[in-house]
Amino acid sequence: MLLQPRLNVKLSQRQVLTPGLVQMVSVLALNKLELKDMINGEMVENPVLEEIEESNETLDERSAREGDRERSAEDVAAEGERAEKDPFDEIDFGSYFQDYLDPGFRTGMGFEDYDKPSFEHFLAQPSTLTDYLTWQLGSMTLRPELREAAELIVGNLNEDGYLTASDEELAQALFGEDAELTEEQAALIAQARGIVAQLDPVGVGARDLRECLLLQIEAQRRELILAAQQRMEEASGVVFDTAALIVDQHLSLLQKKDMRELTRVSHRSAEQIAEAVELIRQLDPRPGQRYNNAATRLIEPDVAFVKRGDEYVVVMNEEDLPSLRLNQGYRKMMREKGTDREVREYVKERYKSAIQLLRNIEQRKNTIVKTCESIVRRQQEFLERGVDSLRPMMIKEVAEEIGVHPSTVSRAVANKYVHTTQGVYELRFFFSESVNGPEGGDVPLMLLKRRVKKLIEDEDPRKPWTDDYLAAELQRQGIRVTRRTVAKYREDMQIPSTHQRRVR
Repeated sequence: MLLQPRLNVKLSQRQVLTPGLVQMVSVLALNKLELKDMINGEMVENPVLEEIEESNETLDERSAREGDRERSAEDVAAEGERAEKDPFDEIDFGSYFQDYLDPGFRTGMGFEDYDKPSFEHFLAQPSTLTDYLTWQLGSMTLRPELREAAELIVGNLNEDGYLTASDEELAQALFGEDAELTEEQAALIAQARGIVAQLDPVGVGARDLRECLLLQIEAQRRELILAAQQRMEEASGVVFDTAALIVDQHLSLLQKKDMRELTRVSHRSAEQIAEAVELIRQLDPRPGQRYNNAATRLIEPDVAFVKRGDEYVVVMNEEDLPSLRLNQGYRKMMREKGTDREVREYVKERYKSAIQLLRNIEQRKNTIVKTCESIVRRQQEFLERGVDSLRPMMIKEVAEEIGVHPSTVSRAVANKYVHTTQGVYELRFFFSESVNGPEGGDVPLMLLKRRVKKLIEDEDPRKPWTDDYLAAELQRQGIRVTRRTVAKYREDMQIPSTHQRRVR
């Protein structure tokens, strides 16, 4: 049987995101600073868009402009008289020699008349841990294969400074994917790791916390010996030995702050254990973090909840945002008969793109305002009294009220901040799950976490409260919560367990 081509007509529906819809979704998720950058970029790419200059001419400015016009007419008349003179006589030779024939040295304020740019403007990006370690390797004399291995180790460090790749993975990266780790290759990698461990900051290149702390203890021991220029005192040696023993074999007991058990298993006195623990406390468990500081984020509120009379109103912060309009000159170019067809089509497409952008910006503003008005209606008590009066609120509830999809509300509040009478908050701050509170009411999850944290802050450090006691205390306050839930919220807030909080 031979296959024959056929024509089949099939009717189906499917969702297609048009470029305009994609732009609307992306514009809605932008905060004010990001929107400003996007508008500036669009004005550069689209000649049809232009910024409205919001400057009104005053009477004083108009009279000054007319005076300038009269002075320019007098200058033109005087120019005719100067034309009869020899232009050579008008040259300022002193200025000529100063500006063009000076060998480079100038005295006085002539060199300081202009504002020189700050050297801070020349810094492209901050130095990272990898850059700092690579710079140190560059100052060392190493054979090529050892340098390559050391640079590979530096490139596989995480933000904390720990080595994440195994010796087998490093060998495959150095000698090929099919290479098996031999004794010679293992010795080369171990030597490269030893070189990286000598770099600053001390502790980088370790595979785990135990190895990182041991490297720092040994480095401090060597520094003490070099500083004394003599045999280290016996007492100091015992402190370093005890600290190394604790880190090497009993790190879990140290994390639990169980000093009594540490004293027993280490066969040391309580004073020696205390000195060793104090030494360990001064070490850095994440030596790479000091070179991976996150850049400071600039926050500018997109909205303000302003009280006018007895009610709160939503005010959009549109200060410094460019006011856009369509250039009329290009519109005239489209209507002219002599305009080339390709030029007319290009201008037409640019007009469509500009109109779509203006609509999306207006749609973004309307969606944010409607969302914020719904927040204001639900959070009146918070605006009047503060955080303790915050009510639970879900994104789905606000979306149903304003008639949009929950994802639209999620984008409308993403990365945006609001200025209120209680301070500046992220819009997502107002959306929180609820738990069963006193008298059958609901308590926001954020307030529950605040109460757990407050109870832990008020506890006796020598006798910290257990999760069971915290759950029972919250139940006495009318909040139905289990021990497992308290433990989960405590871990979310990165609060240590009862044993780790105990101070002996």
